[in-house]
Amino acid sequence: MELKLKGKKAIVTGSSRGLGAGIAKVLAREGVDVLVNYAHPESEEKARFVSESLIKDFGVKSFAFRSDVTQEDEIAPLFDAAEKALQGPVTILVNNAGICPLVNIVDSDFKSWKDCMAINVDSVFLCCREFLKRAIPRNCGGRIINIASQAAFNGSKNGKTHYSASKGAVVSFGISLAKEVAKYNIFVNTVCPGMLLTDLTSITLTDEQAVKKYTQNLPLGRLEDVSEVGEMVAYLAGDVSSYSTGAVYDVTGGMMSR
Repeated sequence: MELKLKGKKAIVTGSSRGLGAGIAKVLAREGVDVLVNYAHPESEEKARFVSESLIKDFGVKSFAFRSDVTQEDEIAPLFDAAEKALQGPVTILVNNAGICPLVNIVDSDFKSWKDCMAINVDSVFLCCREFLKRAIPRNCGGRIINIASQAAFNGSKNGKTHYSASKGAVVSFGISLAKEVAKYNIFVNTVCPGMLLTDLTSITLTDEQAVKKYTQNLPLGRLEDVSEVGEMVAYLAGDVSSYSTGAVYDVTGGMMSR
């Protein structure tokens, strides 16, 4: 299937490691120039490694740039850096940055709640708004892919209520935004992964026994690879998904079955 992505420019937030890095890799394989975003100085080396790998392995343009996407004044510089380094307007935005605190509500402080909402929800709003401010006047269309989770629908009983609520907000935001911007040929879709073995999920999947216990309840009987989410993102970023917007895509191995 030809996705017709070669030469397009993308920002993938939170892509110095884990799922974000996996998404960036699949996009680069399809010929997309990718800005690798990271928030913390200690992630700089990893982000540069991801970016340099994309250049080396796929011959695309790539650049690592630090920006805390929860901070309003850091969003425009992120897009400016992407357009300069990738030599063109960004027409693909993947909102992937996120955290998953593990604490029961009764034991949680308000800061933990606010931090989760800031990274998982506020960053999506801020990056989408900046994307639209640039894409609409240019009349160039675009693709926004927001990363949510099966937890948005299934909830959690093990201390991830903050996370579940934040991902539910991402889902409803994406559905409404898609209707708002469809007239500008801007597509907004949401991808809900299942359980991936990444830095984020290592707090739950602590050993082989924990992995086995979890996967025995999955219809496909295994954890998800980050590349499998990346493939869905690439599909939604490409022209082949030309009649899909405001949709929520289940990539959970049968866990969510929506």
